[in-house]
Amino acid sequence: MSRHPISEALRAIPRRVLPRHMKAWLKGVRVRYARMVHPFGPGDVKRCLIEVGVVPGDILMVHSSFDSFAGFRGTPAQIIRSLQDVVGPAGTVLMPTLPFSGSVVEYAATDPLFDVRRTVSKAGLITEVFRRSPQVIRSLHPTHSVAAWGAKARELIADHEVAGTPCGRATPWGRLLDYDAKVLFLGVPIGTMTFFHAIEEALAPALPIPVFEPGEYALRYRDEQGGTHVVRQRLFSLRLARLRDPSLLVKELTRGGRLHGVRVARLRLLQVRARDAFDLARALARRGLFCHSR
Repeated sequence: MSRHPISEALRAIPRRVLPRHMKAWLKGVRVRYARMVHPFGPGDVKRCLIEVGVVPGDILMVHSSFDSFAGFRGTPAQIIRSLQDVVGPAGTVLMPTLPFSGSVVEYAATDPLFDVRRTVSKAGLITEVFRRSPQVIRSLHPTHSVAAWGAKARELIADHEVAGTPCGRATPWGRLLDYDAKVLFLGVPIGTMTFFHAIEEALAPALPIPVFEPGEYALRYRDEQGGTHVVRQRLFSLRLARLRDPSLLVKELTRGGRLHGVRVARLRLLQVRARDAFDLARALARRGLFCHSR
């Protein structure tokens, strides 16, 4: 899709050298322009969710960026409601609510106290609104917590904090396989998929780089009753995300018709079954092909 010349001009402004108030002004101009030229609403989001393959009863892990909803005439809460409406009362919506951005090792070095009720999600505005929404519960894991709503919410997040690793089979991330879950991307690329960590944990012996940092980390969390606890966890290698290259997996998923995409205005929606991504990554690994550069 070609972009309008005005939009291109706005994007060409060197925002990195602008003061903060000018950046905020520029963002406001872009949002108002998008709402005028490329408007869409919650009904359009619902329609696209259905077109991309979301059905009632689905278990849905959602990655998102509200900044990508340029032109959207609605709120993050309405996006969440659209997701809940489409999966219905038999379905479940999950979102990552990681309390850090950047490296988990660097985050752990600050000796944080993860409070399941109060610690803000750093995985985007939609995830933070979701975390605070009615009937949403959150896992107690101090670095890779998951918020969940729906029929299977409690069993999917159960005992996450004692799993020993953030994304193994005994975690919400690993259980995406057991429940035949789908992973949905709202305006973000597939490289944002935290489920990559579940794949990496499973393939750890074969990967060309270490999955975990040496040793264990003592991490603190506060539960819903206000009690403070300490768990010992292994944490992902500093090199892991830096060397991850999902392009091969994306290519194979697309070629096999397993990666589904639709667009509304400028928002791109992608959907893939967790099992398809896992099985294909494992098949590639057997051929000595990995989603990581050396």
